[in-house]
Amino acid sequence: MEQIGYTQSQPDLDAIFSALADPTRRAILSRLADGEASVNEIAAPFKMSQPAVSKHLKVLERAGLIERDIVEQRRPARLKADNMAAAVDWLDEFRAFWGKSFDQLDDILVHMKQTEAKDKGHD
Repeated sequence: MEQIGYTQSQPDLDAIFSALADPTRRAILSRLADGEASVNEIAAPFKMSQPAVSKHLKVLERAGLIERDIVEQRRPARLKADNMAAAVDWLDEFRAFWGKSFDQLDDILVHMKQTEAKDKGHD
């Protein structure tokens, strides 16, 4: 089904954010930021089976956040930053909005403190 007004861009942000939504997958990405690792190495700190870790790796791979090679009997995984950068770029579009919102909140808090100080001065 095609949605009018929407364009399909590469990479698939839905897949990226879906992959990032899981804390285990985020932990795996953090581990891979230190360098490539095998499934056994990735599974070591988790209380889950290697097949469960492999499923997480497949989700990350489909989202383009990691890539895996075949080296003899190992299938080491490594971080692939391109799609992560695309997600960061998308989020960065909202930086101005959040900055403005935080500035407005700061103004409100300053006003509240000033009002409170004036009220205490009249007591």
